[in-house]
Amino acid sequence: MKKYGKKRLVIVHEQEDLGDEPRFLITDALHWECRKVIQTWSYRWPIEVFHEFGKQLTGLESSQVRNEEAVKRHFRLSCIAQSLLQRASCQGQKSEKFKFAQTKQTIGQKVYSLTREALKQLLSLVESLLAQGQSCQQVVEVLMPA
Repeated sequence: MKKYGKKRLVIVHEQEDLGDEPRFLITDALHWECRKVIQTWSYRWPIEVFHEFGKQLTGLESSQVRNEEAVKRHFRLSCIAQSLLQRASCQGQKSEKFKFAQTKQTIGQKVYSLTREALKQLLSLVESLLAQGQSCQQVVEVLMPA
């Protein structure tokens, strides 16, 4: 491969009898053994899931930071948000439970539950402010200060 320089090629079969289609793994790490190449390749799917999850649910790409420290901070906060979301419990309604999920809670159910909980807390705050005799204007000022 003159254009790309020296590469290490690993041919992988899933079946012992080599009856399946091979996978061709190519790496720049010429010093790696086959086992290391295969192990690293096996991380690909979890990394893809992590990246897509981060983009869609935790705002990984929604920041326009300008320096390295800000990028690191934003990435760390996105990872923390992802960890918290994955650990959150939920009480999905019957209409939200799908056969493919069976007993496992889906991320959609968790987001739905967290949204309902946040809305419930917001409404409780508004209710208590109104019960204290505050006007609608005062409640709006608490929720959205100028």
